[in-house]
Amino acid sequence: MTDDQDDRLGRDPAPAVTRSIRLLDLLAQSTGPMTLTELATGLGLAKSSTANLCLALEASGMIERVPVGFRLGRRTAVLGGAFAAQFQQVREFYAVCDASPVLRHELVQVAMLDGTDALYLARHEGGARVRLGTPLGSRLPAALSATGRALLMGLDDEAVTELLGDHAPFPQLTDRSPTDLAALLERLARARQRGWALDAQESYTGIVGVAVPLEPWAPGDPRLALGVGMSAAEADDAHVERVAAALADAAEALTNPFSAAARKPPG
Repeated sequence: MTDDQDDRLGRDPAPAVTRSIRLLDLLAQSTGPMTLTELATGLGLAKSSTANLCLALEASGMIERVPVGFRLGRRTAVLGGAFAAQFQQVREFYAVCDASPVLRHELVQVAMLDGTDALYLARHEGGARVRLGTPLGSRLPAALSATGRALLMGLDDEAVTELLGDHAPFPQLTDRSPTDLAALLERLARARQRGWALDAQESYTGIVGVAVPLEPWAPGDPRLALGVGMSAAEADDAHVERVAAALADAAEALTNPFSAAARKPPG
């Protein structure tokens, strides 16, 4: 490789696009609107350059101006929905939940593994009284949530350690949260044995999560997980097992009938 080629590869091919993505990330991570000054500081850019980025993103609907600054625009929700709808399992997820005598009454969510987090893509409200759940597009540490652990179940302990090792100790979201790899690996071993993952008030106090993995529908699709969040007051052993069985049935219904996973013998 020549010095010229090496120099071209080292340069950002589209600085304005990169800066725009960073600006959107700043707004996504913020708990409220951000002022032009705050955005410029976060980007390390002059206010005039930041204002130009904001104008372009506002014109495209990616951000919107409010009295106190800027926030994400509605087009980001459209794009997020389009991303999730690419996957056959997400498109069929709602009908499968509605057809289940158990899941039609529950708060059911679909998540994918994004780095070390579970990223939430779809949500079926059902008739559940619990409305906490995890908002679409948000994330939780995979080590702490039921859907995250269902995603990690498909990896062996060595792969889990390689993925999460630099992130331990884990944040203690509740007094039940595991904080080290040994505690997580123990939970994953139990999850693999019974076929479903459990979050016993380890990511939210008062909320119990149950989740199962979903095999990718097509080559190149991400590994997904299907989970239910329920009130701890309603999560007795019988109800948890009933929900876990319903999730397993839903996962089977959402498995590509022509895939290798669907051809595996039971047990």
